[in-house]
Amino acid sequence: MIRKHGQLYLTVLFFLDALAVTLSWLFAYLIRFKLQLIAPSGPIPSENMYLYAIAPIWIVFLINGRVLGFAYQSSKQSKMSQALGALKLATLSVLMLMAATFFIRDLTFSRIMVVYFWLIATIMLFFSHQLAGLLIKEMHAKGVNLKKVLVIGAEELGQKVVERLVKNPEIGFSVVGYLSDSPENVGKLFRGHTVLGAYQDVVRVIRENEVDQLFIALPYKAHDQLEEILTSLGEETVDIKLVPDLLRYMDLHSGVEELDGMPLINLFESPLYGWNIVLKRFSDIVLSGFALIIAFPLMVLIGIILKLESQGPLFYRQERMGLDRNVFWMYKFRSMTTEAENQTGPVWAKENDDRRTRVGTILRQTSLDELPQLFNVFSGQMSLVGPRPERPVFVEEFKKSIPFYMLRLKMKAGLTGWAQVNGWRGNTSLEKRIECDLYYIKNWSLLFDLKILVMTIWKGLINRHAY
Repeated sequence: MIRKHGQLYLTVLFFLDALAVTLSWLFAYLIRFKLQLIAPSGPIPSENMYLYAIAPIWIVFLINGRVLGFAYQSSKQSKMSQALGALKLATLSVLMLMAATFFIRDLTFSRIMVVYFWLIATIMLFFSHQLAGLLIKEMHAKGVNLKKVLVIGAEELGQKVVERLVKNPEIGFSVVGYLSDSPENVGKLFRGHTVLGAYQDVVRVIRENEVDQLFIALPYKAHDQLEEILTSLGEETVDIKLVPDLLRYMDLHSGVEELDGMPLINLFESPLYGWNIVLKRFSDIVLSGFALIIAFPLMVLIGIILKLESQGPLFYRQERMGLDRNVFWMYKFRSMTTEAENQTGPVWAKENDDRRTRVGTILRQTSLDELPQLFNVFSGQMSLVGPRPERPVFVEEFKKSIPFYMLRLKMKAGLTGWAQVNGWRGNTSLEKRIECDLYYIKNWSLLFDLKILVMTIWKGLINRHAY
């Protein structure tokens, strides 16, 4: 959201959330030690210690609310989404507070009371957001902090602007309508709002509707009219915002930066820069090293079984393309005959592939053939989590037929990924796989990596498309 225009909502939310956390702690104390639904096993502790704890508790919830995005949650989000947000915030904060008391031995709080607090805080935080949304809606109905918006451009870009303004009502922007370059559009409805005139009617429409904010969302074909529109606004006092027609190209971590006062628009950018690179590499080294130690006996056993079954190398290496088009050798346990591609050339594995060995079939079905890639991860050629690397010959083919395919190479290739844990592996939809990969890159975080690793253990190793 345009946060400076949503400060009223955020301020209301801030105080209501703080009140919700404070009351939840007090109610939990009253229920535990005054109502005594469960009789205390010892003397009732001093109220002062519990009162003094409110400040650090409130600070933990405040920080976590910002980290999890709960403090900025739109009032238009579904009740289920808001309830889950409250649950995540309360759970994380309570766990952190419990961990803190473990290290600070002087502080000991009733565990039953902490459970009460967790439940009450989840409910109170949910209702604080409901109340904040109702209060802001009531204020806007009375014209408090409400700005009237006119959108110049009724095409796809202008409609997307309106859609996003409507999805964030707490900003306080009320759309009065559009202006269009096409006279035949005047009077028509787009996304629930009317086209009030043509571009040249901008001054009249602004004055008749007392417009406060003007969003110029022109398509490329109409940008030659921008100077004419801006010139006609010389005597008006409306705030003007320009929306560049670049949404179709803005994907990976796109946004606006500044270079010595000059605005720059990022279209594509990897999330891995600065400390993010260090943290991800550090986690890869630690986790892959630990996994190698744990898996080493199993890898030795697999090697012995492979040698007993057939002659040939234990490992199969294959060229794959990773971060920024860098080609590297990716290793697997050999699961096919040594002459598997002599006649066919590079092809994808298929179901019931007769090139597999008996042991290789089991290894591929359980994903155990991928274990040697832990060495690729430890050496830095791959990451534990990321888009799966593809063979250069297939990359050259897919980049011509699948839009944004090459954006996968803005992230280091992974042993597992968001596409794999969602079932898109093997000979499945490439489009769905790319969609998952781009979602992962846009939403990357160490917590997201951890979630994917956990999901891999539970549902990603054995898959019906693993052949």
